[in-house]
Amino acid sequence: MSIEQNKVIARRYFEEIWNQGNLAVVDETFAPTFVGHGPPNPLFPTGDYHGPEGQKQLVTMYRSAFPDGTFTIEDMIAVEDKVVTRWVIRATHQGAMGDLPPTGKSVTLPGITIARFADGKYVEDWHNWETLGLMQQLGVAPQPGP
Repeated sequence: MSIEQNKVIARRYFEEIWNQGNLAVVDETFAPTFVGHGPPNPLFPTGDYHGPEGQKQLVTMYRSAFPDGTFTIEDMIAVEDKVVTRWVIRATHQGAMGDLPPTGKSVTLPGITIARFADGKYVEDWHNWETLGLMQQLGVAPQPGP
Protein backbone atom coordinates (compact mmCIF):
# COMPACT_ATOMS: atom_id res chain seq x y z
CA MET A 1 0.00 0.00 0.00
CA SER A 2 1.14 3.54 -0.65
CA ILE A 3 1.75 6.23 1.92
CA GLU A 4 -1.33 8.08 0.65
CA GLN A 5 -3.50 4.97 1.02
CA ASN A 6 -2.31 4.55 4.61
CA LYS A 7 -3.27 8.18 5.28
CA VAL A 8 -6.76 7.52 3.91
CA ILE A 9 -7.15 4.58 6.30
CA ALA A 10 -5.84 6.66 9.22
CA ARG A 11 -8.32 9.42 8.41
CA ARG A 12 -11.16 6.87 8.33
CA TYR A 13 -10.10 5.73 11.80
CA PHE A 14 -10.88 9.13 13.28
CA GLU A 15 -13.79 10.18 11.09
CA GLU A 16 -15.72 6.93 10.69
CA ILE A 17 -14.77 4.79 13.68
CA TRP A 18 -14.43 7.42 16.41
CA ASN A 19 -16.60 10.32 15.23
CA GLN A 20 -19.39 8.23 13.68
CA GLY A 21 -19.10 5.04 15.74
CA ASN A 22 -19.00 2.82 12.64
CA LEU A 23 -17.39 -0.31 14.08
CA ALA A 24 -17.71 -2.17 10.76
CA VAL A 25 -14.75 -0.05 9.58
CA VAL A 26 -12.63 -1.74 12.28
CA ASP A 27 -13.21 -5.10 10.59
CA GLU A 28 -12.19 -3.61 7.23
CA THR A 29 -9.06 -1.83 8.42
CA PHE A 30 -7.53 -3.77 11.36
CA ALA A 31 -5.42 -6.92 11.02
CA PRO A 32 -6.30 -9.90 13.24
CA THR A 33 -2.84 -9.56 14.82
CA PHE A 34 -3.28 -5.84 15.62
CA VAL A 35 -1.77 -4.55 18.89
CA GLY A 36 -2.72 -1.15 20.30
CA HIS A 37 -0.74 0.72 22.95
CA GLY A 38 -2.26 3.59 24.89
CA PRO A 39 -2.65 5.05 28.33
CA PRO A 40 -4.10 2.70 30.96
CA ASN A 41 -7.89 2.83 31.09
CA PRO A 42 -10.72 1.07 32.95
CA LEU A 43 -11.06 -1.62 30.26
CA PHE A 44 -7.36 -2.25 29.58
CA PRO A 45 -5.35 -1.43 32.75
CA THR A 46 -2.01 -1.94 30.98
CA GLY A 47 -3.11 0.24 28.06
CA ASP A 48 -2.53 -2.58 25.56
CA TYR A 49 -5.34 -4.17 23.56
CA HIS A 50 -5.40 -6.74 20.78
CA GLY A 51 -7.14 -7.47 17.51
CA PRO A 52 -10.17 -5.83 15.97
CA GLU A 53 -12.28 -6.88 18.97
CA GLY A 54 -9.98 -5.06 21.39
CA GLN A 55 -10.23 -1.93 19.25
CA LYS A 56 -14.03 -2.20 19.16
CA GLN A 57 -14.17 -2.58 22.95
CA LEU A 58 -12.00 0.51 23.42
CA VAL A 59 -14.08 2.62 21.03
CA THR A 60 -17.34 1.42 22.61
CA MET A 61 -16.13 2.24 26.13
CA TYR A 62 -15.05 5.80 25.29
CA ARG A 63 -17.99 6.53 22.98
CA SER A 64 -20.36 5.37 25.75
CA ALA A 65 -18.70 7.76 28.21
CA PHE A 66 -18.34 10.62 25.67
CA PRO A 67 -21.08 10.04 23.03
CA ASP A 68 -20.73 13.50 21.48
CA GLY A 69 -16.93 13.23 21.15
CA THR A 70 -15.53 14.69 17.96
CA PHE A 71 -11.95 14.28 16.84
CA THR A 72 -10.39 17.02 14.75
CA ILE A 73 -7.23 16.13 12.86
CA GLU A 74 -4.67 18.92 13.28
CA ASP A 75 -1.74 17.34 11.38
CA MET A 76 -1.06 14.09 9.58
CA ILE A 77 2.42 13.01 8.50
CA ALA A 78 3.26 9.70 6.82
CA VAL A 79 6.59 7.98 6.24
CA GLU A 80 7.05 4.45 4.92
CA ASP A 81 4.59 2.22 6.84
CA LYS A 82 3.67 4.73 9.58
CA VAL A 83 1.18 7.58 9.85
CA VAL A 84 1.43 10.11 12.67
CA THR A 85 -1.72 12.06 13.47
CA ARG A 86 -1.92 15.01 15.86
CA TRP A 87 -5.52 15.46 16.96
CA VAL A 88 -7.85 17.19 19.40
CA ILE A 89 -11.03 15.71 20.82
CA ARG A 90 -13.88 17.77 22.23
CA ALA A 91 -16.53 15.88 24.19
CA THR A 92 -18.94 15.87 27.11
CA HIS A 93 -18.73 13.22 29.83
CA GLN A 94 -22.25 11.77 29.65
CA GLY A 95 -21.73 8.11 30.56
CA ALA A 96 -19.84 6.08 33.14
CA MET A 97 -16.15 5.47 32.53
CA GLY A 98 -15.15 2.54 34.71
CA ASP A 99 -16.07 3.54 38.28
CA LEU A 100 -16.39 7.23 37.37
CA PRO A 101 -20.04 8.27 36.97
CA PRO A 102 -20.94 10.88 34.35
CA THR A 103 -19.94 14.40 35.36
CA GLY A 104 -21.65 16.31 32.54
CA LYS A 105 -18.42 18.28 32.05
CA SER A 106 -17.00 19.20 28.68
CA VAL A 107 -13.39 18.33 27.89
CA THR A 108 -10.87 19.26 25.22
CA LEU A 109 -7.85 17.00 24.90
CA PRO A 110 -4.91 16.97 22.50
CA GLY A 111 -3.25 13.73 21.49
CA ILE A 112 -0.99 11.97 19.03
CA THR A 113 -1.43 8.60 17.37
CA ILE A 114 1.31 6.73 15.52
CA ALA A 115 -0.09 3.93 13.39
CA ARG A 116 1.82 1.21 11.56
CA PHE A 117 0.29 -0.47 8.52
CA ALA A 118 0.87 -3.65 6.53
CA ASP A 119 -1.14 -4.73 3.50
CA GLY A 120 -3.62 -1.90 3.97
CA LYS A 121 -4.46 -2.71 7.59
CA TYR A 122 -3.59 -1.38 11.01
CA VAL A 123 -1.09 -3.76 12.61
CA GLU A 124 0.02 -1.64 15.54
CA ASP A 125 -0.54 1.80 17.00
CA TRP A 126 0.57 4.00 19.86
CA HIS A 127 -1.59 6.71 21.42
CA ASN A 128 -0.57 9.45 23.79
CA TRP A 129 -3.05 11.97 25.10
CA GLU A 130 -3.37 14.22 28.10
CA THR A 131 -4.80 11.80 30.66
CA LEU A 132 -4.09 14.09 33.64
CA GLY A 133 -5.78 16.93 31.77
CA LEU A 134 -8.84 14.71 31.28
CA MET A 135 -9.06 13.96 35.00
CA GLN A 136 -8.57 17.65 35.87
CA GLN A 137 -11.25 18.76 33.42
CA LEU A 138 -13.64 16.16 34.86
CA GLY A 139 -12.92 17.49 38.36
CA VAL A 140 -11.47 14.25 39.75
CA ALA A 141 -7.83 15.44 39.89
CA PRO A 142 -6.61 18.72 41.34
CA GLN A 143 -5.80 21.64 39.08
CA PRO A 144 -2.21 22.91 39.22
CA GLY A 145 -1.55 25.62 41.77
CA PRO A 146 -0.50 29.20 40.99
